[in-house]
Parts: sequence; C-alpha cells; structure tokens
Amino acid sequence: MDFEIGRSKRARRAYAFDDIAVVPSRRTRDPEDVSTTWSIDAFTFDIPVLAAPMDSVVSPTTAIEIGRLGGLGVLDLEGLWTRYEDADAKLAEIRELDAVDATARMQEIYSAPIQPELITSRLAEIRAAGVPVAAALSPGRTQEHYRTVVGAGVDLFVIRGTTVSAEHVSRGSEPLNLKKFIYELDVPVVVGGAATYTAALHLMRTGAAGVLVGFGGGAASTTRAALGIHAPMATALADVAGARRDYLDESGGRYVHVIADGGLGTSGDIVKAVAVGADAVMLGTALARATDAPGGGWHWGAEAHHLELPRGNRVQVGQVAPLSQVLFGPAPVADGTANLIGALKRSMATTGYSDIKEFQRVEVVVAPYRAN
Repeated sequence: MDFEIGRSKRARRAYAFDDIAVVPSRRTRDPEDVSTTWSIDAFTFDIPVLAAPMDSVVSPTTAIEIGRLGGLGVLDLEGLWTRYEDADAKLAEIRELDAVDATARMQEIYSAPIQPELITSRLAEIRAAGVPVAAALSPGRTQEHYRTVVGAGVDLFVIRGTTVSAEHVSRGSEPLNLKKFIYELDVPVVVGGAATYTAALHLMRTGAAGVLVGFGGGAASTTRAALGIHAPMATALADVAGARRDYLDESGGRYVHVIADGGLGTSGDIVKAVAVGADAVMLGTALARATDAPGGGWHWGAEAHHLELPRGNRVQVGQVAPLSQVLFGPAPVADGTANLIGALKRSMATTGYSDIKEFQRVEVVVAPYRAN
C-alpha cells in the first residue's frame, strides 16, 4: 500500500526488524534437534554467520577463531591488516582516540597504501589454520587487487560496498563489469549491498553466489543522516527473497543465497532476518562486543574514515563475553547480545521448525515494538 506524503509524492510503507515479530505455531521441538547449518557453493558451515569485514570485528586471528567455531570470518583487504605490518599498534591508537579528533585521525591512518604482500601473508595465515578463507574488497578496489587475492588463495570472495549495483555508470573510469569478473573467477563471489528487488535481481544475474542485503543500517553508520538513504531491513530482505524466488524460476534452478548485512544488533534481529528470507547473516556490532574482538569494545566501518564524506562513526559498543560465548553461550546477560546461535535455535524450536530453510516459512506479524 502506498501512502501519500504530499500531492506530488507517494511512498511505500517499509518495515524494520522492530516492526515485526515471529509467531509460534501448533508444533514445538527440542532445541537440540534444530540444525543451523548453512551451505554456499561447495562449503558447508555449522552456523549461518559471516563476520563482517571490519577492522573492529575481523583480524586474521579472529577469522581463524570464527572458522573454528563453525562460521566464516571475512577479512577486510582495505583495512589496517593490509596497510600496516604492525596493525595492532594502529588498532590500539584508534581505540584511544578522543571523540573530537577520531574521524580526522582515522582518515590519516587509513590513507596509508595497501601493500599486496600483506594481502598474501594475511590470507596465508588464515589458510594455514585449516579454516575457509574469505576476504572482501570494495567495488572500486576489486580490479586493482583481485589478482593478488586469487593468487593468495581464497575460498570465497566478497565485493562489499554501501551499495553495489550491476549497472554502475561513470564518465571518469571504466566500471567493474561484475558479470565478466565473476565468470572469470574460480571461487564463489558474494556481492552487496542491495536493498530492492530490482537491484538484487540484477546482481543475481551476474552470477553471484550470494547477495548482501542492507544499506546504512549498522550501529556505526550515519548514512541515513549524511545521505538521507536508508532501507528498513525486514522489507529489504523480504523483497530480495522475492527476487531469489523469481530468479530461481528464471534461471532454471540456480539458487542465490540472501545474506542480511546490517541492523543485526541482537539475537532477535537475527531470528527475524531468517524469518523474512535470509539464508545467513553478516554480523558487525554483534561480534564487535566480544572481549576478544580487535576493536576492544569499539566498532567502526570503512565509512567512518572515507577521505571525502565520512558516513560513520567510531562507536563504543562495550564488551559482553568471549566470542565463543557471544555465539554459543552461556549468556551472561539477558538482552540478546550473547548466545546468538542458542537463541536462534530456541526460536526455531519454539515455532516448530528444524532448519534454516524451513524457518523461512514461519508466520510473521506486524507488531511495532515500543519501549517502556
């Protein structure tokens, strides 16, 4: 249903996670009988969790730990780990920055050039641990560095930006031809963000194995304030899930995975993301709260140090528990920031579903949350 904003403009009503709720059914299950496994291409993971390629979330060490816990850590190849040999020193400096000076100093720190040899060594460190290797570049950097990335050996490649389209137009440079690029690679590629049915369908037609859904919804993002752009995640995911369904028919059976990326601060948000169509979730803030996360209780993304128009902040998210407890418990708090997978399994069990694909059929109602 469209709503009239004024005589010359109408708008569609869209829903965020706080606007919806999952409804129990007549059947329940034991949480121990619920499966949270997720597969993409030839890889199967115990949990449907990708750690976001953000310096406050994923280092080579945490990528290894997340892999051992059954998820997938995605290393940001435009972050501190590929710009500095001693990235820990820069992380420590960022954690201690005064709020007034944080943006300007981070712009200086991240202006250091990316070193291809560090890309190779960081990915080799993860591979040596025996876990799947995933890495991310923005669309603008992909053509410059992807050969180094492929040569270093990755199992899954992520092209991630605030928004990514299959039809980028530029007068000043040759845009990345996603379809040609993905066709020539030997590894599955996940692309995003996208927030609409049409944009996602176009990305699926490029041959992407997965589409990231989200735009400016994270805790560290100020995209809505800076650009006036925002996509409520419940509606965005449901729209992209619709594109997945239609592309499955169009392509004769090719399934493209939908990955929620943004606005997933609690276990309840993860539950709702799957309920409206996500196959997996990419977590930033939720994992930045781990005591062993690189940010040390602080969280920031690439938008926070953009050289021309920063659209994010370094924010303090606090520390809850070690990464293993954040994912699997026991939870030391009752606010949905720990035992994320335990909460997902319990919600699936409470509504009677046994796996992720089944749970996407759960009944959902519009029930806006109002804090007391």
